[in-house]
Amino acid sequence: MEYGICNLAVIPLRALPDDRSEQVSQVLFGETFEIKEWAERWVKIVTTTDNYTGWIGRLQFAMLGHIAYKTQQSNPPVLTYRPVTQAWKIIDNSVIYLPAGSSLAGLKGTTCKIGNDKFEIIGEIGEKEDIATTAKSFLNAPYLWGGRTHFGIDCSGFTQVVFALNKIKLRRDASQQAEEGKEVANLQAGRLGDLAFFNNAEGRITHVGILLNNEYIIHASGKVKIDLIDNDGIYSAELKRHTHKLHSIRRFM
Repeated sequence: MEYGICNLAVIPLRALPDDRSEQVSQVLFGETFEIKEWAERWVKIVTTTDNYTGWIGRLQFAMLGHIAYKTQQSNPPVLTYRPVTQAWKIIDNSVIYLPAGSSLAGLKGTTCKIGNDKFEIIGEIGEKEDIATTAKSFLNAPYLWGGRTHFGIDCSGFTQVVFALNKIKLRRDASQQAEEGKEVANLQAGRLGDLAFFNNAEGRITHVGILLNNEYIIHASGKVKIDLIDNDGIYSAELKRHTHKLHSIRRFM
């Protein structure tokens, strides 16, 4: 088995080995993965964090040995909490701008090591906050299919990253997240931090958001925003109509 680690700020994880292919997710700095297949310019991987499969460019990561990979799994690295954290790449005197949720592998003092390269973290990495504060830090982040950062994020990427920054692991897609946690009887029993799921006309779960209470939800739809929620679903004041049909509520804390 071969392993790799992301040594760039963020890289697209694509459905197919083609620059024009759909971005299904993103791999953040310091995240690891198993390598499943090599192609001319591409590598098929399975991410360690959420067991997600896709293709990344061959020049967008560093190889990671078996022992180093296992060590990182048994000793989860420190995460960055600020929307942007600067990391000085010592070997070429360049700066990489890390998104929130980046993994600082082998952090000692202010230095982390990714593959054979050392990075000096500039300034504070931030610290764990409550769910509401973390979620609201993403307000107005633009919607981006497959995105997982303040500069572009989708609905399940939003819930996944917010929860990761609060030490709770979620799978990647809304439909997968709906299989986790504990069922909440109804919206009236909902509370801060519960996830609300929404389905389409065929009954398939296509959207997820985080309850701020049983009247308001924060979610990524067009942008990260706060909307009203009732038993019918999400009500958009901007559009003056319901936009998502409520399916279920799950509790994770």
